Amino acid sequence: MARVVIGLSGGVDSSVAAHLLKEQGHEVIGLFMINWHDTTGTLEGDCPWHDDRLFAELVAKKLDIALHVVDLSEEYRARVVEYMFAEYEQGRTPNPDVLCNREIKFDVFLREAQKLGADFVATGHYCRKEVTHAADGSERYHLLAGSDPNKDQSYFLCQLSQEQLRYALFPIGHLLKSEVRQIAAEQGLATAKRKDSQGICFVGKVDLPTFLQQKLAKRVGNVHEIKAEWPKFDRRPGYDPAAGEPSQELLAALAEPWHFTVRDGKKIGTHNGAHFYTIGQRKGLGIGGRKESLFILATDVAENVIYVGEGDHHRGLWRSALKINANEMHWIDPDHEIGVGEKARFSVRIRYRQPLQQATLYRFEEACYLLFDEPQRGITAGQFAAWYNGEELVGSGTILG
Repeated sequence: MARVVIGLSGGVDSSVAAHLLKEQGHEVIGLFMINWHDTTGTLEGDCPWHDDRLFAELVAKKLDIALHVVDLSEEYRARVVEYMFAEYEQGRTPNPDVLCNREIKFDVFLREAQKLGADFVATGHYCRKEVTHAADGSERYHLLAGSDPNKDQSYFLCQLSQEQLRYALFPIGHLLKSEVRQIAAEQGLATAKRKDSQGICFVGKVDLPTFLQQKLAKRVGNVHEIKAEWPKFDRRPGYDPAAGEPSQELLAALAEPWHFTVRDGKKIGTHNGAHFYTIGQRKGLGIGGRKESLFILATDVAENVIYVGEGDHHRGLWRSALKINANEMHWIDPDHEIGVGEKARFSVRIRYRQPLQQATLYRFEEACYLLFDEPQRGITAGQFAAWYNGEELVGSGTILG
């Protein structure tokens, strides 16, 4: 059996994962991370890690395992939070949970665990790992979706490498959430009925504008409404699969985000900073009196203007393709990587919990394009597109537009 260091977070998932590992005969060591101290913008008002640590200690005592505490807040701020600020400042919408897993849980945390002699590190993620052998005899590590379709968290791990997966264990990935709760109750774990954490990884639930104002100042700007009959919607070329393979030029046109100017729509209100908003957002505008909700279609941080449209089916919310720079492509399973000039079919999601969408990935020298079978709502720069082959998450990339 192996020595396994588990990230004991104070939640039910990692608690049950620790129990299962011990039941399997492993030597289990708990490691609790303190990653955030600042309460600015948090809705709870206190640092949530204080309570988390208490629950982690109760679980460790119940399971009779050692619990170590490590403060990784400097690394977390430098590698996750500063990245968030920089992305929002540029008008992009980052995914801090994906970065937290790549940069902290399976990097900084992994190194801390290895100081404790860890053979593996474990987390309470709802996903699975499979090991196969390549033709040369080397091991290949595969990231599979969790068995619970409502809790599958593989998307959040879409940037992990083979080296990171080599050390990773996901003890609860084969279970349903209800089964995890049941095991926790049967074992008398203090976390059995504790609510799941929400919000930004290790920061908690936040009021995003307030949180971002630590670095990004308020800037009053205008909100302009774009009508559904805006003439340029009709000028974008379409794609007919019967016409053959699309050219790179057509893919680039289909993936281009909608661009508006103040002359394209009427001013209907003001906002406190375009960098506080994201495409597809409907809350926080404070503009009422409409039959349907207003949604953000685009933000212009240079001019500090927000463009909105009425209704969830507004044409400005939808596109059929997205672009990823070639240097932003990441392949978890190199066996699925396609070469320049090649294409492949995948199931894709562009945000957590989105049902998988069918698409074709086209690779060129400087960029890749995902062309969806059906138009997608709210494609957002800075988010991650993750593509699957069946249950296996094989690659991902940062959406350029």
